[in-house]
Amino acid sequence: MPEVLYDITPTVSPESAVYPGDPRLSRELVTDLARGDSATTSAFYASAHIGAHADAPSHIRIDGKTIDACSIETYLGPCQVIKVSVKKGECVLPEMITVPISAPRVLFCTNTCPDPNEFNEDYAGLDETLANFLHEKGVKLVGVDTPSVDSYNSENLPTHNALVNHNIAILEGLALTQVPAGLYELIALPLKLKDFDASPIRAILRVNNP
Repeated sequence: MPEVLYDITPTVSPESAVYPGDPRLSRELVTDLARGDSATTSAFYASAHIGAHADAPSHIRIDGKTIDACSIETYLGPCQVIKVSVKKGECVLPEMITVPISAPRVLFCTNTCPDPNEFNEDYAGLDETLANFLHEKGVKLVGVDTPSVDSYNSENLPTHNALVNHNIAILEGLALTQVPAGLYELIALPLKLKDFDASPIRAILRVNNP
């Protein structure tokens, strides 16, 4: 049987929601076939944290690795999607994880931020105690279907810091609503942007059927 692919990347457009204060996507046509140029070329400007993206440790640590220095192996390999029963405004706690952790990369589907074009402040964050729990299970990457692993009103980004302390990579802004819980291969490579604190990604989950 053919392999099954799930595209877990929301479409990025000028309408895409961004964290308050971050710039939305804008596009400038440099050359344009419609104007008689020999090719169409574009320039764009946006937050590095727009849409599905990978955070680098330098996002929260002045001496942290920038995204170009992060190992690409972290963003490629066995992955588990876990559906979490959590209400808007709550945090995902270790006791809410009701299935065994079976892969070194874990993506949490909370369904608390369903529209990529609308920012809602009451999305579910991850409790900082979850970082210790995942570290003990051998997890090296965590992803969420929300704008941040920290709650909107959290101070000092405790979950970001806890994950960085354990060298756990962070993916945010994933589209997981239509993905069944289970095991996959994750392909979510960040761009090699020198000195950047984050990078947009094209995130894919692959199932190889025997």
